[in-house]
Amino acid sequence: MYLTQAVHRAASTTPDAVATICAGRRRSWSDLRERVARFAGALRGLGVKKGDRVAVLALNSDRYFELYYSVAWMGGVVLPMNTRWSVAEHVYSIEDAGATILVLDDAFLETGLAVKEACESIAHVVHAGDGATPDGLLDYEDLIAQTAPAEDVRCGENDLAGIFYTGGTTGFPKGVMLSHKNLWTGALCVGAGIGFDPSVRYLHAAPMFHLADIGLGLAVSIFGGSHVFMPGFEPTSFLRLIEEHRVTYTLLVPTMIRMLLDCGDLGKRDISSWQGLLYGASPMAESLLKEALSRLPHVGFTQGYGQTELAPLATLLGPQWHVLEGPQAGKLRSAGRPGLCVEVDIVDAEGRSLARGQVGEVSVSGPNVMLGYWNKPEQTASTLVDGWVRTGDGGYLDDDGFLYIVDRVKDMIVSGGENVYSAEVENALMRHPDVSECAVIGVPDAKWGERVHAIVVPRTGRDMSADDLMAHCKSLIAGYKCPRSVDIRTDALPKSGAGKILKADLRKPFWASEIRNVS
Repeated sequence: MYLTQAVHRAASTTPDAVATICAGRRRSWSDLRERVARFAGALRGLGVKKGDRVAVLALNSDRYFELYYSVAWMGGVVLPMNTRWSVAEHVYSIEDAGATILVLDDAFLETGLAVKEACESIAHVVHAGDGATPDGLLDYEDLIAQTAPAEDVRCGENDLAGIFYTGGTTGFPKGVMLSHKNLWTGALCVGAGIGFDPSVRYLHAAPMFHLADIGLGLAVSIFGGSHVFMPGFEPTSFLRLIEEHRVTYTLLVPTMIRMLLDCGDLGKRDISSWQGLLYGASPMAESLLKEALSRLPHVGFTQGYGQTELAPLATLLGPQWHVLEGPQAGKLRSAGRPGLCVEVDIVDAEGRSLARGQVGEVSVSGPNVMLGYWNKPEQTASTLVDGWVRTGDGGYLDDDGFLYIVDRVKDMIVSGGENVYSAEVENALMRHPDVSECAVIGVPDAKWGERVHAIVVPRTGRDMSADDLMAHCKSLIAGYKCPRSVDIRTDALPKSGAGKILKADLRKPFWASEIRNVS
């Protein structure tokens, strides 16, 4: 199993079929294979060797897509950077991974150059935007034009293909190591589960640094479909691209679906080609899902549940279960059944399997399971146990094998499809000189699914405001991780006999009326 196999197959069987459509550019699979081979050769000419890391900080584009395959073609490891991170978070991840090449586009020139200035490991910066290439940077298109195609080294199976950084329980991002086999089987699982064929035309609307989009995009390539790109989600442009390019499938997180339903252009565009939608990254509120089903009746909805450590899929709930009446109704609150090649078990604190209907920690096994966390053996050992990923989510399986998520075991918040570890936010808050103690929890939010909520106790005699605390956090961590609401209290936070803050007690009033204890 090697990622570039999909490019070879499509270029061999359907060389003139459309591979990518982006910003007025339309390229065939034979064009794509040539460009991938040439940029792979350029990377090799810049000194990149097998196993070296190549970082990319950019919005969605055909060049971003080509980069994934070029890095795999020459045996490197791709390092997609979260576009919402702060400079400090980028610097940490690049230095942690030891990336030697940074590829960026016009939107991140300033940020990228600041990162380059702070990272000694970066030897070259490649500009892959449409604007003029600044002095001192290498031009992506020039490198392709001036370099001969390289031979595909055909790395595969357990060779490392990418490092994907997620929020960290200790306050620092951790790099999930995914092999060619992990990504290939994850993509095959979702593609087969949805029922892709060569006619699929997929719109990359979710960010391409995110495993949800990567996994679905790789699946489209495996089945020989076509890719359409938009830099970032905006509902009016989204609808226009579906109409213009006859898009058949896409991926949206619940926040994007809410924005789409609120868009005045929804009923004004011909989106009859749109056949299917995968949603995930955070479970959708039932009221939002019912509204979406009603207003997009011709679109088949599929929910995907998983995490980066699973490349990224564990379960799927297909369109046949997205109904409100009839014999297949009643499963909307579930996360679906295990995908192909995937096993799901519910275990207790000692790792013992629980009976159907009993709540425990969701544990997942299969060829999609990560190799581990980069340079973090202790966290790897606690998460990857005997080949099973302990997800940190609490749930149960019903008698039909459907998975229901009811709570979160680990201290993580999922807001707008992004993972936020409370320890990281708490570390930032505690760097404020007036904060005595704090706790960060996830609370229900109609737009974001969950929002980051901080409960803060000031030092004696100190005054503070919610705005001050939020501004302080934004200077240290990415905006999406910062508290969206703050509760300032004068009384000490509730604690256990051992002095641990009782977050369950803090969460309880917010979730008392909710069906799930996570959203």
